[in-house]
Amino acid sequence: MEQTQRLLETIIEGIQEKKGSKIVVADLHQIDGNICQYFVICQGNSPMQVEAIAESVGDYAREKNGEKPAHVVGLENAQWVAIDYTDIMVHIFVPDMREYYDLENLWQDAKLKEIPDLD
Repeated sequence: MEQTQRLLETIIEGIQEKKGSKIVVADLHQIDGNICQYFVICQGNSPMQVEAIAESVGDYAREKNGEKPAHVVGLENAQWVAIDYTDIMVHIFVPDMREYYDLENLWQDAKLKEIPDLD
């Protein structure tokens, strides 16, 4: 659990490093049939920024926690990139795709925590 918490904090740092915004952490521990412990949802303003955020998350997780993702999908068009760290799923969207898929509402039974944007 402590290792997962450290990875979660590192992922958030990686997102913030590239100015990812509107970060939400969904705690899925109490959800029946959950697929992981946490969803981290954020956005970048363009496909280029989404790709940069994904790269930063990967670099931070590897350098600070020795973690590599099990899967990464969506980099080819960078509208929605999903990074699977088994216990943590990271979702990085461009704004219109985030609004369309509305993962926060889909997992509305989860405890949601908003992380303030850095200035």
